[in-house]
Amino acid sequence: MTASSDTQEPLELPPYLVPHSPEPVRLIYADDHLLLIHKPDLLLSVPGRHPLNYDCMITRLQERFPDALVVHRLDLDTSGLMMVARGKASQGALSRLFQERAVEKHYRAWVSGTVSADEGKVEFSIARDWENRPLQKICEETGKKSLTYFKVLAREEGNSLLELQPATGRTHQLRIHCREMGHPILGCDMYAPPAILGSAPRLMLHATRIAFAHPFTGRKIVGHCPAPF
Repeated sequence: MTASSDTQEPLELPPYLVPHSPEPVRLIYADDHLLLIHKPDLLLSVPGRHPLNYDCMITRLQERFPDALVVHRLDLDTSGLMMVARGKASQGALSRLFQERAVEKHYRAWVSGTVSADEGKVEFSIARDWENRPLQKICEETGKKSLTYFKVLAREEGNSLLELQPATGRTHQLRIHCREMGHPILGCDMYAPPAILGSAPRLMLHATRIAFAHPFTGRKIVGHCPAPF
C-alpha cells in the first residue's frame, strides 16, 4: 500500500508585469553633463526585478546616451520632468544637489474635494509600511521628516488643482501628504478609496518644473514640462 499525503507544494505566483507605455521618453535639454527628460506615465524609471520588466526610462535613454545614469526617480504612474546624469562624476555632483535640497521641484496634481486654504504646507514623518509593502505610512517614531508646500491653482466640479513643491523627497510623499490633507490625488491606486481611484484615467500627478544651479558651470538651469491634464 502506498502512503498518501495531503501536503502540496505552494503554488508559484506569476510575476507582476508592469504596463509598458508606448509613449517615448522625450528629451527637453542636453549638455555634456546632464539631461532633462519627460518620462511618460506607466513607464518605470529603472528596470524592475523581473527580466520582463526591463523596459524603463533609463534603458530607453541609454540607447541614445550610453553614459546616462539615474539621479532620482518618479513613480511608475507619475509623469513629467526628470534629471539624468551623464557619467559617474555628474551623477555624484547631481546627487549631492538633491542631498543638499538645492533642487527646486514643482508638480501639478488634481485632488479630490475642495481644498479650503489657498496655500499652505504639510509636514509628517514617513516610514515604510513593511507589512503592506510597497506602501508607506505616517510614523513619528520611525519615520523621516517630510515637507510639502501647496498652492491651489483651480477649483472645479468639486476637485482642486494643486501646485505641489516638495522640500524633501520621501517615497510616495506627495500621494501621502494629499491624503493626509483629506484630498487624495485622483487616480491614485495606493492611497485613495476606490471611488477616487476610478474618477480619473490615470494618476493625476505630473512633475512640471525643475530648477537648479548647474554643478559644473554654475548656470541656472530651469526645465518646464506642462501637465497633460
